[in-house]
Amino acid sequence: MLNLKVKNKFSSVIELMKLRMVSQILITALVGYYFGLIGDMDTRVLLALLLGTGFLAAAAFAYNQGIEKFVDAKMKRTQNRPVPTERVGRIEALIYGTVWTLSGTVILWIYANPLTAWLGLATVALYAAVYTPMKRYSSLNTLVGAIPGAIPPLMGWVAARGSIGMGGMMLFAILFFWQMPHFLALALMYKQDYSNGGFKMLSVTDPTGQACFNHIILNTIALLLASMLPFFLGYAGIWYGMTAVIMGLLFLWAGIRLYRSQSVAAARSLFFFSLAYLPILLIAIALNRELTTA
Repeated sequence: MLNLKVKNKFSSVIELMKLRMVSQILITALVGYYFGLIGDMDTRVLLALLLGTGFLAAAAFAYNQGIEKFVDAKMKRTQNRPVPTERVGRIEALIYGTVWTLSGTVILWIYANPLTAWLGLATVALYAAVYTPMKRYSSLNTLVGAIPGAIPPLMGWVAARGSIGMGGMMLFAILFFWQMPHFLALALMYKQDYSNGGFKMLSVTDPTGQACFNHIILNTIALLLASMLPFFLGYAGIWYGMTAVIMGLLFLWAGIRLYRSQSVAAARSLFFFSLAYLPILLIAIALNRELTTA
């Protein structure tokens, strides 16, 4: 019986960490590191980047779930999470978040560099202390939430270079603009759920959905332009440039289809395309990078 309880608790803590989302974040950090790498790879720095970033990402999710326990319980999409079901206590989740924050920050500070650690700490602070409570008060939360989501590839670049450079900022811009249509599509798909939870998502504050449709078009255009910068500025080659154009136009077409039909099905289609878009673009930029000291 004791072993079963321990096993169930371990499983619940792993669920609290949201390892699937953590793995996606680590991929962006890894690409950022490789994109910024000059010379031989430092295995110790790379492992520290992945471990430290992983801890910090898990911490942000733990804080989010601890803070939103009662809100999550009202929404079908989140009501079975560990905290609302009390498989993990609210205070317990916040303690895990604190331990993981300290662990990730120390690892990055000692084995990568202090700037990477500061960026990671800022990511947790923005996500947990700004974005999470802001969801209940302003539809600008998606815009703010896109910032911590775009920092991990910049952390990878800084771990490789020791400073914030143009290449790191381009990766930040790509992730920032990608998140806007990605999460706005999600907000349209779960409009009623967010309303039940009391979240001021753009799909809730504007019941017509027109604001969401407009912002999705604008941000997919911005994403297309941002994704072309590595090619035009000499950070990536022609094959990446072609991939960025093709994938960007397909993303824009999905946005236009949603704008025209204004249906949940089109929002779902755009959301799932966004999931395919990002890894394809990141693989392309990693495989076709051009070494630069800028």
